[in-house]
Amino acid sequence: MSRFLIKRLFSATLTLFAVSVLTFLMFFALPRDPVTSICSKNCNPERLERVRDDLGLNDPLISQYAGYMKGIVTGRDLGSAQGGRCDAPCLGWSYVTNEAVSDTIARVLPVTLSIVIPAAILWLLLGVGLGMVSALRRGTWLDRLAIGFSLTGASLQLYFVGAVLLLVFVYNLRLLPVPSYTSLFDNPAKWASGLVLAWVALAFLFSAIYARLSRAQMLETLSEDFVRTARAKGLAKPAVYGRHALRAAITPVVTIAGLDVGGALGGTVITETTFGIQGLGRTAVDAVKAGDLPTIMATVLIAAVFVVLANALVDLLYAAIDPRVRLR
Repeated sequence: MSRFLIKRLFSATLTLFAVSVLTFLMFFALPRDPVTSICSKNCNPERLERVRDDLGLNDPLISQYAGYMKGIVTGRDLGSAQGGRCDAPCLGWSYVTNEAVSDTIARVLPVTLSIVIPAAILWLLLGVGLGMVSALRRGTWLDRLAIGFSLTGASLQLYFVGAVLLLVFVYNLRLLPVPSYTSLFDNPAKWASGLVLAWVALAFLFSAIYARLSRAQMLETLSEDFVRTARAKGLAKPAVYGRHALRAAITPVVTIAGLDVGGALGGTVITETTFGIQGLGRTAVDAVKAGDLPTIMATVLIAAVFVVLANALVDLLYAAIDPRVRLR
C-alpha cells in the first residue's frame, strides 16, 4: 500500500512540475515582452524598465523560473514597483487590481470552494443514489422517473436553470435572498442561504449525468458472475447489492467525479456569472479581459493543482475500493 501511495504522489508532483514549467514558458518564453502584459495600462517607459529589472527578466529563463517558484515556496522581493516584499505563496503583483495576486486568490478561492464542495456532495448523493435505485427497480415507475430526470438534466444548461431558480425563489416567491457570499465562519445561515441556489443548479445538472452513469454501471455489474454467485450462496440482498455490486460499479463513477470536482474547483465560471458571485472562475475571466498576466498565471496553476490533486485522490480511493489496485 505504501509503495502504491508513493508512486501516485510522485506522479502527481511530476505532473504539477510539468504544468508549472509549461505555464511559465507560455507567458514568458514567447516573443512578446511579458512586461507589457503585466503592466500595460498603468506604466510609463521608465516604470516598465523598473518592473523588468525587479522581475529579473534580463536574466536567463531558467533563473526567472527558479525565482517565480521560489516566490511560491518562500516568498520573494518584487521591488518597489510591485509592492515590495511578497510573502509565500507569492504569485506576483497585479497592476490591474493594484494588489498582490495571492491576496486576490485568498479572497475569491473560498467562494469557489463554498460553491463546489457542497454541490458535489449533493450531486454525488442524489445522482448515485438515484442511479442505483433505478437499476435495482429496472422497468418500474421509479426507473422511468429516473430516466426522465436524467434526460431532462442532460438537456438543460446551467445558465437557464440558474435563471429559472432566481426568477422563482428570489424575485417571485421571495423565499431566498439574492445570491451572495458570506464566510461560513461569520454567519453559517447567511452563507447557506446565499449559495443554496448555486448548489441546487449544479447538483441538478451533474446528478442527472451521474444517475445515468450509475444506472448503467450497476446494471452491468448485476449481470456479472460474482453477483450471481453471491445470490446463489444465499447472501442477503443488502450484502449482495451494497458490499459486492455497488463496490464494483462505483469505480467508474469515482473516476468521473474526480475529474468533475477538480475541474469545478478550478473555476465555476458559468455558475458564478449566472448568480453574480465573484469566485475564482470570474476572476480568471476578468483577468483575461484586462490582460492581467500574473492573475491569469495564478488561476491556471491553481486549476491545475486542483485537477492533479483530484486525480491523486481518485487513485487513493481506487486502492480503498478495489484491493487489486494496490498490487500494481
